[in-house]
Amino acid sequence: MKANPSQLIEHFREIDLKSPAEIIIRQIKELISGGVLRPGDRLPPERALAVRCGVGRGHIREAIKRLEFYGILKTIPQSGTVVASLGAKALEGLISNVLHLEKEDLQSLIETRALLEIQAARLAATRASEAEIADLENTHEEFCRQAHAGASGLEEDLKFHLKIAECARNSVLSSLITLLTPDIVTLAKSRETPQDGRFVVALQEHEAVLDRIRARDPD
Repeated sequence: MKANPSQLIEHFREIDLKSPAEIIIRQIKELISGGVLRPGDRLPPERALAVRCGVGRGHIREAIKRLEFYGILKTIPQSGTVVASLGAKALEGLISNVLHLEKEDLQSLIETRALLEIQAARLAATRASEAEIADLENTHEEFCRQAHAGASGLEEDLKFHLKIAECARNSVLSSLITLLTPDIVTLAKSRETPQDGRFVVALQEHEAVLDRIRARDPD
């Protein structure tokens, strides 16, 4: 009896296409595990790594930035990027956690960003300068133009939220939101489907948030 195509589909697995930054992070983990890279060792320059790995310097920079954020690497002015002074096992565990966090879980990223942005908006309402509010208004107008033109406006949408984070004047909070944004943009684009009315709602939400920040109303 021939197999049913709808049943056969269950035997296929989703292809996991890793980003260049993730592959670089995995290579660093393997070098630490193998004892090639030890705490205190200095990494080769970004340019040399990019040439050796056959990728743009932006991918090298992204991998280093992620590992710096979690304390695995440390960039020292005039000296370069070095491996943190932690034990090899501790470093391996940290890198494993970083890679686990990078799995394609858009909903978890959005939920975490929402928690951070609620506080960012509250702080922005009390801390933003008039110049920063004007900049936020300009960013909102960019999103309006994209939305009314029928474009996705996803990047302009996220830029608006990043501007709010800047207005909060909390470097740690802003860094956390900024760290999540590239993954949200990438995953959202890969899953983008037509959503009638989605940007009308987003525009209304932006207007409401912007209005309350202008009014200095954190609640």
